[in-house]
Amino acid sequence: MTHHNRYAKYGYIFCIPFTIAFLIFSLYPTLYTAVIGFTDLKGIGTTEIHFLKDPFLNFKTILASPTFQTAFKNTIKMWVLNFIPQLTLALLLAAWFTDRRFKVPGEGVFKVLFYMPNIITAATIAILFNALFGYPMGPVNDILTRIGIFAKPHNFLVNKNVAQGIVIFIQTWMWYGYTMIILISGVLGINPEIFEAAEVDGANGWQTFWMITLPNIKTILLYTLVTSLIGGLNMFDIPKLFLMGGPDNATLTTGVFIYNQAFSGAYMYNRAAAASMIMFVIIVLASVVLFWLLRDRDEEAAEKQKKKMEKEMRRAYKAELKAKGAEK
Repeated sequence: MTHHNRYAKYGYIFCIPFTIAFLIFSLYPTLYTAVIGFTDLKGIGTTEIHFLKDPFLNFKTILASPTFQTAFKNTIKMWVLNFIPQLTLALLLAAWFTDRRFKVPGEGVFKVLFYMPNIITAATIAILFNALFGYPMGPVNDILTRIGIFAKPHNFLVNKNVAQGIVIFIQTWMWYGYTMIILISGVLGINPEIFEAAEVDGANGWQTFWMITLPNIKTILLYTLVTSLIGGLNMFDIPKLFLMGGPDNATLTTGVFIYNQAFSGAYMYNRAAAASMIMFVIIVLASVVLFWLLRDRDEEAAEKQKKKMEKEMRRAYKAELKAKGAEK
């Protein structure tokens, strides 16, 4: 047994706790959820579960539900409108913090401040923003009436667009610092010699960022996009805790819809499971499309060229063997 193999077993031993936890608390619930989407399971204390004659009835009911359609549209809208400014801001900050031309004073303090919203609990942030936009007494109303923008207090949280805008802002504010840290790690992984060569060639900061930094962090951008897509389509805590999906379902997301199906009213676990599986399939398909769109085309072309050359070499070798056989 080699020195490497003697210690390899310890790696497997340390993986056992995670594997067991994953199987019990993640894989089993996921599979169970997939199964009950085809059943009549609902209500607290139900012991008997029967598969439906039409196995896709729950899925059809959910897809035809106007409430689910509204929740899905809201989810897509709020994710897109928070991800675009979030990624833009994170990219600009990452470029700023990693620029070799100047050193940002107090860089560490800035990074901590930008990242801090991500470590504050969602419940705390939801309560904070509910209080900020409170009616009739709240800091935002107080400031706007004092400076003369409003003659009297305004109830912001009954306006659909305002409510959605606040949720979008909260999601951007909470996650741009996390995205920034991920992008900074990607930029720091680029070979410094490339930046040095660009500097010698007289490239300015914008050219360096656009021509060197962005192409070299494509993999990190893909990771950020896919994880944001997964998180965005599962958006639950802020819309639920901030306004319970209101006003008039304006901040209702698919996550809140699934929660309401499972734990409100009739406790329709089967329909909640069906909605969960629908979102699971949508997320998987969207992730596959993103991977395909952002694939490394140069590497793919090089791989195809390599295979083509290998094929031609094999063909030439066979032709040579055939010619030698004919000579004999």
